[in-house]
Amino acid sequence: MRHAKRNQRLSRPSEHRRAILDNLVRELVVHGQIHTTLARAKEAQRLADRLVTLGKDGSIHARRRAFRVLQDRTLVGQLFTNIAPRFTDTPGGYTRVMRLALRRGDGAQQALLAFSRLPALQPAATPGAKPAPTSKGGPATPSEVPPEPAAKKPKGLFEGLRGLWTRRKKGSTTS
Repeated sequence: MRHAKRNQRLSRPSEHRRAILDNLVRELVVHGQIHTTLARAKEAQRLADRLVTLGKDGSIHARRRAFRVLQDRTLVGQLFTNIAPRFTDTPGGYTRVMRLALRRGDGAQQALLAFSRLPALQPAATPGAKPAPTSKGGPATPSEVPPEPAAKKPKGLFEGLRGLWTRRKKGSTTS
């Protein structure tokens, strides 16, 4: 019987389970959010919250313990310098799990695991783009901003097939 066992087995041997969770947390630190199954997200959430707590501690021993999971010095540095300082005033709950739709193949419950406080996203400047002209240093008015060109709608599967069929029909010769 499994009385007082704290982790889910995820139908994996212990080494494989630990590798999966380490990889999930590694990707969470890199990307800020990950899509996975609900059971894996809940287990990875526990590990990620522990790592953020280590990051708030900031000692050498905490860095070494975080390195056991992350296995990358740059990720440990990112955890301790970028992620953990955002949660200095928070006593816990650094990540959240949001349920998503069921997976199409096997019907598994999908989830999004993300940090609670994401940094403010800066709009990426496109290369070669000029800033919109402003009147007297103020914000640009809608009349001054040029309209964006309409994007072409991609052809559907059947439209492409129709085009092939009509071209063959026109190009074929009957003898």
